[in-house]
Amino acid sequence: MINKDALRFDHRGLVPAIVQDAATGTVLMLAWMDREAVEATEATGDVHFHSRSRDVLWKKGETSGNVLHAVSMAVDCDGDAVLVKAHPKGAVCHTGEATCWGDDQAEPLARTLSLLAALLQERKRDLPAGSYSAELFRKGTGAVAQKVGEEALELALAAVTEPKERAVSEFTDVVYALAVLATELGITADELARSLADKKVIASNRPS
Repeated sequence: MINKDALRFDHRGLVPAIVQDAATGTVLMLAWMDREAVEATEATGDVHFHSRSRDVLWKKGETSGNVLHAVSMAVDCDGDAVLVKAHPKGAVCHTGEATCWGDDQAEPLARTLSLLAALLQERKRDLPAGSYSAELFRKGTGAVAQKVGEEALELALAAVTEPKERAVSEFTDVVYALAVLATELGITADELARSLADKKVIASNRPS
């Protein structure tokens, strides 16, 4: 949660809110928040704004279904802007593009992973019937961890006995299982990025 008392709302009771893809770092859109929108975002986990044209609280994606699943919010140094990190479900812009600056702002692989993260957060929250991901979440951490192990073993076997296409399929099964586990454990994109940065340092070290 952010310190709402640190926010310097303008004469209309609004502050600009910059939305960034939590997985890719891509800037997705700019909108406006009032105190109610900040509180609704914190309470529901879905990003809300204030519609200046309609002068009402607005949940992003309430009609299109392309919601933004909030990961974090931060107030800038002057208190007059909010940075929202979120996982987008579908296109962010009303034009149907990935961002309000066009599709070319989003990296394809990172975008796909962010969309997967958003979908898994929704499945964990809503637990819809008939969803395989929701079934894993219902079974708990142990079942999810077991799934990671099973998929990793299948990948290892495919890597040495199967064609490349089969290995790719098994590889993405592992990625999916890891994404489910990350969602189950509440691991954030920032935590993964920091850990991967550490691994990058290790990988770049050369023996003397």
